[in-house]
Amino acid sequence: MSSKLREATAGDSDECALDMSPMIDMVFLLLIFFVVNSSQAIVKQDSDVRPPVASFGKKQEDKNGRIVVNVFKDGTFASERGLALASDEDIFEMVKKAKEENDLKSYKSKLHLRGDKDAVFKFSRKVIAVSAKAGVDQVMFATYSTDK
Repeated sequence: MSSKLREATAGDSDECALDMSPMIDMVFLLLIFFVVNSSQAIVKQDSDVRPPVASFGKKQEDKNGRIVVNVFKDGTFASERGLALASDEDIFEMVKKAKEENDLKSYKSKLHLRGDKDAVFKFSRKVIAVSAKAGVDQVMFATYSTDK
């Protein structure tokens, strides 16, 4: 009886074929899903700022939530996008706005301070104090690290 059933259901060939098109569709859907949901964090560097060299510096892995402020050697400040920050109020507003955007994305805001190696630390201290008033209390200093 079973042989009659096999003969009735079997085609001309004895080979068993598996349709791979749904599997390929699923792979492409997963690929598109991960590409769309991934976020790329790029920190733009100002060529006029030359960070100091640190022999024991370590690279920060989490790039989300960074608020970049460039400190030039003459004591002027600029945002990551090159917007000049002339006063404490400008720094406060820029940091506060960036913090609000990070809060919407559920990122922990961190001040990424890119100070020139010839800049006096009191300029950096000023940015840190204003950022603390805006609600950002974590600070990262940008440095070049050397091979150990």
